[in-house]
Amino acid sequence: MPVPSNIPRTYLFVPGTRPERFGKALASGADAVILDLEDAVAADDKALARHAIADWFRTASADDQSRTVVRINDAASPWFPDDLSALREVGASCVLLPKAESAQQVAATLAALSGASVLALIESARGVAGVDTVAAAGVSRLVFGTLDFALDLDIEIEDDVSGLAYAASRIAIASRVAGLPAPVAGVTPQLNDRKRLLADLASARALGFGAKLCIHPSQVEPIHTALRPPAEALEW
Repeated sequence: MPVPSNIPRTYLFVPGTRPERFGKALASGADAVILDLEDAVAADDKALARHAIADWFRTASADDQSRTVVRINDAASPWFPDDLSALREVGASCVLLPKAESAQQVAATLAALSGASVLALIESARGVAGVDTVAAAGVSRLVFGTLDFALDLDIEIEDDVSGLAYAASRIAIASRVAGLPAPVAGVTPQLNDRKRLLADLASARALGFGAKLCIHPSQVEPIHTALRPPAEALEW
């Protein structure tokens, strides 16, 4: 089943410390761009990245802002309140909440960013265990953080992703029950391996996922091509 054209198929990460790349990422063809305040930013650079993103929002076009998601730091981190405050000030409309494990975390984010949408990043055993309540807490979409999930469970996914199947199925079913769009699959870290990228996408699609996180612009078009409806479907 094809992914509806108005729902993002690709989300491209950009470190929050690299504002010169923000525009390039938006011009890459990705449906959405994630400006990252979390994993891609060292602790000493959090404030620098936060200011860079806030400054960009003050001058960005409405169209660019509508395609932009900001991955904030998790609710248990010391940077969470400052992230929310800065994004509220510039009117950011969508955030990615990492390490989402409870409805309370979602509620705190929504309360701080009135009118914004929240994507919940499920990337731990606790997150999978609580995914039904997270999905029903007012989020706009679920995202599977496969690398951190594998780290949490101490499983190897370099050559065999079967260890992700149960968690992925839980996330997909929770999305469906909550009436959310099909969830977003995790990254493929092998940058120059198109075969692996498409294999990861096919595995995710087989479990009910409808989009994928990207860490390089070269991953965007192969995903779009793979998710494009066949010619006969378009003609019908």
